[in-house]
Amino acid sequence: MPDRLILVSHDLCPYVQRAAIALLEKDVPFKRVTIDLSAKPDWFRAISPLGKVPLLRVRQSDGGEAVLFESNVICEYIEETEAGPKLLPADPLERAQHRAWMEFGSAILSDLYGLETTQDATVFESKRAAIAAKFARVEAALDNGPFFAGEHFGLVDAVFAPVFRYFDLFDSLADLAIFAGTPKVRAWRSALHARPSVQAAVGPDYATLLLAFLRRHDAYLLSIAR
Repeated sequence: MPDRLILVSHDLCPYVQRAAIALLEKDVPFKRVTIDLSAKPDWFRAISPLGKVPLLRVRQSDGGEAVLFESNVICEYIEETEAGPKLLPADPLERAQHRAWMEFGSAILSDLYGLETTQDATVFESKRAAIAAKFARVEAALDNGPFFAGEHFGLVDAVFAPVFRYFDLFDSLADLAIFAGTPKVRAWRSALHARPSVQAAVGPDYATLLLAFLRRHDAYLLSIAR
């Protein structure tokens, strides 16, 4: 029943992508409803406490509906309630460490938003440097791959895959040198890029929409494009 779970989405939202990846990895049927965040429908405002996506609408056995918000909460609910491969470690300490790295991925997304929207060269460079420094930290945490925890794909991978996706476009525009000194991160990025769930988490027009987003913000990144 694909409408048992409804993922309320936006075409460019990286937080939506991590929830979609988790659902796809567990092969869970779900329906995706995409909204325009610049013209939020009334039904969305009524059920979204923060006014943000993703939301996961969960149909109950009694016919009612529960609504979950915040992407990491949604991902952990999927992990705890759905069959399929486990996306978090069983060991409590390792599980807590993975959750911490998920938060670290969210911190990188915060810097990325500044990088892609600023019109100021100084702010752009500060965000570029901050992202590069964070990925140097990630490099030190990685082992032999191909994924964050080795052979096993998990929620940390689901969090970082949408982060790397930005650079598919950004690297075609300018040499940001963010991954220059991080060979393990580069290998991880390649492995995630090839993952079917990661590829299916966005529509075929993702890059076009992201480029249009940069243009709407008159992004500094476009002014240094090759």
